[in-house]
Amino acid sequence: MAGLLAGALAAGCGGSDEDEPSGPRAEPTAGAWKTWVLSSPGEIRVPPPPARGSNAARRDERRLRQAIGERTASEERAEREFGTDPPAAPWLERAMAFVAERAKDPPAASRAYALVSVAMADAATAAWYWKYRYDRAPRDGRSSVSRAPDPGYPSEHAAIAGAASRVLEYAFPEQPRARLEEQAEDAARSRVTSGANLPSDALAGLELGRRVGARVIAYARRDGFTRKWDGRRPRGFGYWAPPPGSDARPVQPLAGTWRTWVMKEGSQFRAPKPPKLGSPQIRADARELVRIRDRLSPRQKRIARFWAGGEGTALPPGIWNQVMLRYLGKRNLSTPASTRVLALLNVAMSDAGVASWDTKFAYWFPRPENGIRDLGVDRTWKPYLATPFFPAYVSGHATYSAAAGEVLAHLFPDDARFWRARAREAGHSRTLGGIHWKIDNTEGYRMGLKIGRLVVQRAEKDGAER
Repeated sequence: MAGLLAGALAAGCGGSDEDEPSGPRAEPTAGAWKTWVLSSPGEIRVPPPPARGSNAARRDERRLRQAIGERTASEERAEREFGTDPPAAPWLERAMAFVAERAKDPPAASRAYALVSVAMADAATAAWYWKYRYDRAPRDGRSSVSRAPDPGYPSEHAAIAGAASRVLEYAFPEQPRARLEEQAEDAARSRVTSGANLPSDALAGLELGRRVGARVIAYARRDGFTRKWDGRRPRGFGYWAPPPGSDARPVQPLAGTWRTWVMKEGSQFRAPKPPKLGSPQIRADARELVRIRDRLSPRQKRIARFWAGGEGTALPPGIWNQVMLRYLGKRNLSTPASTRVLALLNVAMSDAGVASWDTKFAYWFPRPENGIRDLGVDRTWKPYLATPFFPAYVSGHATYSAAAGEVLAHLFPDDARFWRARAREAGHSRTLGGIHWKIDNTEGYRMGLKIGRLVVQRAEKDGAER
């Protein structure tokens, strides 16, 4: 259904572009929304802007005019890059690009996406708290920049840039820190050269965002991510082993112990013990997987490839982020509303990653490539997709996708059927690809629904309308 997915997104899923408002509405209550890591939206103090008519205010205006008049080609490019809708997009896209450069590690990826998204959401909420406290009128900008419906100080784009860049530096230490700092400053300055913000708006927003980012990093350093595995695993018939011909270590055996966002702990929804590898149920599944592999249609192959999320990609949670960024680009949501959506989506998938990894390494159930061979159903069998380096039960794809689909169905009820259908499709794609048993998907989907509903309960109480 990759073609259907792209087509539905292009059409806006639940309605045409004409049904949407011409621009984002004002969001005067967003500064009171519940934050994720900050104790309250006003926890980090932002000093007041220069007083109207003061020497500092006049200097601010002169610097604005100078920045616009001396605008360079590189600054024009920055305006286009960082002036996107939603404003979080350039930073999530960086996170996805960084994930694609690493070895495949889905729970680490979903953790990073959640940290960056939470930082941007808390930065936007905090910016809105101070915007309406100081109530400084927004700039008109040049003709290419529409007048913002909310006060201008501090700049939300700069706050998002400051928060996201700091968290990306932490989550991806192999990336050049100086370059990320420079990009955050480029993003903040682009609001000045475009005429959308005064220099003081941008500077205050950037500093606020960086301080929010520091709070999120402090949170992340206590989540258990750095724990080391002792290397011990069960061996023999019925237990996971690397794919034939490989001696790869399993990916993140301790991810199920990481701190969760809305769950009590990773084992809260642990799936029941799976049937034994030699059971009639698994033997029947093995024969069915061989039959499916032999008869894959072009459409089924497209579905499997679309959701594959293999090495060198943004991985399964990244696919959902790519889809969501395209969707949000057509929704005209306010900045705090769009960052809230991305935080809820990525928190759900982060907890889904922890939960599915808890079950995977509680049981160490083998992948079909090994299981089908060990059962003697087909001694040389290979799946359509490459077998990942971690146990089969439960499917991370199914867990991620059910959690994501449930959250998005709540946030966008007009398209609820669409999101839930895509969630089911994503899980089924792993059976088509030959890398999951049927029970991996059914139990992973059930687990993901429970996690998604927990996130929905949190969303219902965070102060936003939906």
